[in-house]
Amino acid sequence: MKVFTPKEVAKPAGSKYLGVLVTSKYARELNALPLERSPYGPVKLTTLALDAMTSTDEHGQSQLQYRLVTMRKRERE
Repeated sequence: MKVFTPKEVAKPAGSKYLGVLVTSKYARELNALPLERSPYGPVKLTTLALDAMTSTDEHGQSQLQYRLVTMRKRERE
């Protein structure tokens, strides 16, 4: 069993809260895939998502790429 610390998750995301938020959204996307075609086997999807967030490529970038989108305020009717 692999253990991820808050510092590991915070390094690529900037904060541990943003790292956990992005990782959980990615795990939900993985969960939406059909199980019979899943190439991941017995690995838990949350572990897979955390591993993607904390592992880096040769340039030091996280393997999990994301972008922040600011929400527009709704106008009152």
